[in-house]
Amino acid sequence: MKPEPPEPPSNPASGGPDDRAIARREDLEWVERAKLGDDGAFRRLVERHRDRAYGLALRILRSAPDAEDAAQEAFVRAWRALPSFRGESGFSTWLYRIVARQSFDRLEQIKRRRERETALDAVAEPVGAAPADATRSRARRLERLMAALSPVQRAAVTLYYWQDISVEDVAAALGIPENTVKTHLSRARAELRDAWRRTEHDEPRE
Repeated sequence: MKPEPPEPPSNPASGGPDDRAIARREDLEWVERAKLGDDGAFRRLVERHRDRAYGLALRILRSAPDAEDAAQEAFVRAWRALPSFRGESGFSTWLYRIVARQSFDRLEQIKRRRERETALDAVAEPVGAAPADATRSRARRLERLMAALSPVQRAAVTLYYWQDISVEDVAAALGIPENTVKTHLSRARAELRDAWRRTEHDEPRE
């Protein structure tokens, strides 16, 4: 009997409900201080959320340099737009929306650039090349299969499973209806499960 593919893990660093509530209150306090010109408060927000912001951008773009640029630009935009943040959602949800938008915009830019290069018969350098041995571990194998998902599916899976946020907040971050998020998650799970079974022979034997 073949093993089932592992579900994308929840993020243990996200903590329990009490920890998340405390973090959200701290975020709101830092936001209010940052609105009054406290640069240090905004730096705390950056330090708390930059790894997850980068992780979301990386899932969408699959290129470390592009993801780093997208995440940095998202924080710049967040700083400029901070006066418009009203706290109706968590700061992280609001930030993820900016990161996702930046990442999708950059994805379009990359696509147009590649189309121009192809039209000019230019030799494009590979972006985000896969590791030489993509099946070295089950985690690496899952990562490779994730690459076959659409950008929005990768974003939804990353936010829901790795960032451990609710379907409602995923919908808010990506700017799509909750039912659409559920559809993306369902299809992504099905695609990952089918791909896992198809590539079962690729898993190294212990």
